[in-house]
Amino acid sequence: MTQEELSAWALKNGWQVLAGSLSLVKPSSPKEAIVRMIFKATVVSLEVKKPAGKWEKIASAPYAQVVYDEEGERPAGLGFEKIPSFAMLMRENKDRLAFSRFGQAG
Repeated sequence: MTQEELSAWALKNGWQVLAGSLSLVKPSSPKEAIVRMIFKATVVSLEVKKPAGKWEKIASAPYAQVVYDEEGERPAGLGFEKIPSFAMLMRENKDRLAFSRFGQAG
């Protein structure tokens, strides 16, 4: 996947741009990122914020090694499976953004 494809997938699935990075936020604190993707020229990194506030790199991969997994409906090869409850966190972020847009319509 390219940086553009990863960005499009993330934005479509509840991620948002915070401090220049695509991020998932804490459900209880929607302004605080707890998972983020960092895009570099040739690689993308996945980082998780530890309770002490420090970011820890979970995985890093060249764009060519990140592929879309049709079955899992997310990119494979980037370490998402290493994050406990990742699918639930992503769903909560996606739902929160969808409902916030719904409230603004009209």
